[in-house]
Amino acid sequence: MGDVDSKEKKRIRQLKQYEEELWKQGFRYIAGIDEVGRGPIAGPVVAAAVVLPRNAFIAGVDDSKKLSANKRRALATEIKAMAISWAVVAINPPYLDDINVLNATRKAMHTAILELCPGPDFLLIDALRLPDIDIRQQSLIKGDSLSFSIACASILAKVERDASMEYFDILYPGYEFAKHKGYATRQHINALIDKGPCSIHRSSFEPVKSLLSGGTYGQQPGLFDQDDA
Repeated sequence: MGDVDSKEKKRIRQLKQYEEELWKQGFRYIAGIDEVGRGPIAGPVVAAAVVLPRNAFIAGVDDSKKLSANKRRALATEIKAMAISWAVVAINPPYLDDINVLNATRKAMHTAILELCPGPDFLLIDALRLPDIDIRQQSLIKGDSLSFSIACASILAKVERDASMEYFDILYPGYEFAKHKGYATRQHINALIDKGPCSIHRSSFEPVKSLLSGGTYGQQPGLFDQDDA
């Protein structure tokens, strides 16, 4: 058990290398920011921001896509309990379609950051930059595998989005949102063709766009690929 604990502590230390360097430079409140749900054809894009203390250690934190649903939920509880501040923001259709999914992602991130109290003095963001916010920032490609704070944000965002899709599964029965979480699985597409789109389907995404315009949509390569980023 001691070797396992030692290995996990070492892994978490490595995961905090970006935060540690920023703490050494004098930054106090470093926020990790991540989003989930850019790829689905239904449901919200969800962003989370979280500021953790320098001595934070939460065993098991990793990119949310590498964790089971039960593990994510357990870790989300720990993260919220330990965080200095955290926030989660969702942008749903049809507003998501009105401003496009990239802008919806940035708006969700921006809003989550503004909800943090105390406010952050540095941002570590997965993959994106936020041009309209006056806080120093760094964008990290695959940041949820490189930064402890971003990984924690990815877990909070994923847990929140999954919970919202489980709620929508009750609100809009027959689409099986609780199973596929809005991604374009074969099961989802078949239900969509059979029942037609509902209010949380993204009208700017195929095949929803074609179905809403009265057209049909045949199977295309990659249609049923599920990307949980």
